[in-house]
Amino acid sequence: MSQYKSLSTTFTGLFYFFHFFSVWTLAQRKINGILHTLHLQLRHIFDNFFLSYWKIPLLVRFRETSTLLQLNTNTSPQFAFPLSANQISYCREETSQMEFNNGQQANSQESNEIEQNKVRIMRAHVEREDPSVKDVDDLMIRRFLRARELDIEKASTLLLKYLSWRRSFLPNGFISPSEIPHELAQNKLFMQGVDKTNHPIVVVFGAKHKPYKGNLEEFKRFVAFTLERICERMPTGQEKFVAIADLEGWGYTNSDIRGYLAALSILQDCYPERLAKLFIVHVPYIFMTAWKLVYPFIDSKTKKKINFVENKKLKSTLLNDIDESQLPDVYGGKLPLVPIQNS
Repeated sequence: MSQYKSLSTTFTGLFYFFHFFSVWTLAQRKINGILHTLHLQLRHIFDNFFLSYWKIPLLVRFRETSTLLQLNTNTSPQFAFPLSANQISYCREETSQMEFNNGQQANSQESNEIEQNKVRIMRAHVEREDPSVKDVDDLMIRRFLRARELDIEKASTLLLKYLSWRRSFLPNGFISPSEIPHELAQNKLFMQGVDKTNHPIVVVFGAKHKPYKGNLEEFKRFVAFTLERICERMPTGQEKFVAIADLEGWGYTNSDIRGYLAALSILQDCYPERLAKLFIVHVPYIFMTAWKLVYPFIDSKTKKKINFVENKKLKSTLLNDIDESQLPDVYGGKLPLVPIQNS
C-alpha cells in the first residue's frame, strides 16, 4: 500500500511540475510577444521621426550585403547605424505607405513631406556618384522620383544616366538650330498658348515628318532641341506641357519606328514628368500598325496621359482643357501656329 502512495505522490509532483512549467513557458512567450511588438512599434516611431523631422543632410547608401545610414553635420562626426530590412524597405518603397487600404492616397501635406524628405536623401545619395548634381534643382530631382514611384534607388540610377547623357549629347548645354537643319526645314512642330492650367501647348504634324537614311541622330537632336525649348518657355511655377499630335495625312512614308522609339526614350528617361497630356487627333487606321509596335515601350505613367480623340468630338474635347483664345486656329481657336524655333 505504501508503494502505491509513494507512486501516487511522485505522479502528483510530476503533474504539478509540468503544469507549472507549461504555465511559465506560456507566460514567457506572451511576455516576449508583447516586448517584440513594442520593439517594432518603437522602431517604426523612430524611423518616422528620423526620416521626417531631423533637419540634417542625409545619405542613404544601398548595398546588397550591408547598408548604412550616414549622417553628416557640420558640428558632429559621422555616425553609422545599421539598417534593418524593414528600414531599407521604408527608404526604398515608402510610396506604398502613401496609400490607404481602400486605394486612396494620403493627404497632400503628408505626400509633400515624404517627397521633400526623399529629395534630400536622393540628392545626397547622387552627389557621391556625380558632384554635378549640385547644379540640379529640387524640382528636377522630384520629377525623377515621381517617374520611379518615389523609389530612391531607381530614381537615382535614372538621374545619373540622364546627367551622363546630357554631357555627351549636349556638350554645350544646348542644341543649336544649325545642328538640325533638315528637321527644322520640315516645319512640323509648333508651340504657342497655354491650357487652362497654364501648361504650354505644343502641336506636331506627323505627316510632315519625312524620315530619310541616316537621319536618326539629327532627329534625336531635334527632339532634345524641342524639349529644351519647351522647358525654357515654361511659365513660372509650371513643369509640364500639353501636346497635340495631328496625324492627318499620315502614311507609311511617314512611319519611323526607330525615330518614335528614340523620341519616346528621350522623353521618358531624360525629361520625365514633363508631359501633362497628349492628344492624338485625326488618326488614320493604318497608323495603328505602327502604334502596336511602339505601345509596349510606353511606361504606365505615360500611357495614362495619352488621349485618342474622335474627329467629331475634336474641338469640344480640346476646349475642355484649352480656352478658345489659346487654342490653335487650325482647331477653331484664335492663336496662329508658331514654329518651335521661332517661339
